[in-house]
Amino acid sequence: MGPFVPDPISPELNFVIALIIGIAFGFVLEQAGFSSSRKLAGVFYGYDFTVLRVFFSAAVTAMGGIMLLNFFGLLDTEAIYINPLWLWPAIVGGAIMGVGFILGGYCPGTSICAAAIGKIDALFFVGGLFIGVLFFAEMFPAWERFHESSALGPVKVYDSLGLPAGWFAFALIVVAVSAFAVTSRIEKRVNRQAPANNFRFRKHLTVAVVTIFAGAVFISLPDRKSRTIAMASSLEHLEACETSYMSSDELAFRIVDKDPSMQIVDVSDSLAYNQFSLPGSVNLQIHELFSKEWNTLFARRHVRKILVAENEQDAVIAYHVLDEIGYRNLSVLEGGLPHFRSLILNREGAVLRQDSVNSVVREFRQEAGTAIHAMIEAQRDRPKEPDKKPRKITGGC
Repeated sequence: MGPFVPDPISPELNFVIALIIGIAFGFVLEQAGFSSSRKLAGVFYGYDFTVLRVFFSAAVTAMGGIMLLNFFGLLDTEAIYINPLWLWPAIVGGAIMGVGFILGGYCPGTSICAAAIGKIDALFFVGGLFIGVLFFAEMFPAWERFHESSALGPVKVYDSLGLPAGWFAFALIVVAVSAFAVTSRIEKRVNRQAPANNFRFRKHLTVAVVTIFAGAVFISLPDRKSRTIAMASSLEHLEACETSYMSSDELAFRIVDKDPSMQIVDVSDSLAYNQFSLPGSVNLQIHELFSKEWNTLFARRHVRKILVAENEQDAVIAYHVLDEIGYRNLSVLEGGLPHFRSLILNREGAVLRQDSVNSVVREFRQEAGTAIHAMIEAQRDRPKEPDKKPRKITGGC
């Protein structure tokens, strides 16, 4: 894994942090006995399931930590890198690695750990590992087509199964506890000296029950995005909290004046945005407002963020979502984009321009409409900049 807060950390410093974390990880592995090929291979022969217990515990602990950090708004899970999946290459690669694990007694990570403390068998294993890497690279054209086949992208297991994240977390905890119980019985039968023989039944049963009940909490634990959007969309919240509005006339004046202290954020869907967008606006969906990628845009306190949408209600919800996140200096375009077009841009709105306004206002709206029309046309003719892909934390085992 990479840094917890990626923005202030350069890619070069990221390597330094990765090296430090790698050394610490290797130290922990060695202290846990994972530099012993006999202990590692025990999981395949049934006399020592320490590896299974450690890695299942690590997976469950990391999963719970991520879900809780996301719930409390301390971690942007969208920034976590997910390895893309190539299904059949992954299955074949996993099978080859499994055979190598059984024969050599190490996986790539634990072999480095054991080699670091001078174990001869690990040194031979690492040598074989590099020979295998060299062979794969040199022969790559022969299996390049298979290597690139069945690409599924960065899928998540619970999405593939059609399960909510909370239910999947609970199921994984139940599977982990069940695996601990079953493998402990196998271990006791196969190896009289196994660690499982020293387990205290009541103590472990209590821990298992508490763990499963704690896992049940994840079922009803909404993620921060869903919780905040649901609250900001509720009628009670909208009635209780004030919303700051900006009129179409003021927005038109600021657009024509190219006001640098204003940023238009359009929360319409991308189809509507491509059909019509105000000059200088950026298009974001409401769920994207949580991303750290946009923190620089919304955190500028001296810049007034104007939220616009085809439906004014969507802009109001986005306003309160941003307010809940902690961003300030926000406003909503009064009446939404249809009202703005009718009042400032459309010729059909001429009747409205004449309605109960003085000649100065009528003249301003006509001039502003012409100027903004020209700015929109100029924006359409301008070559589109490539989409900026969000910077994700890279890494993985």
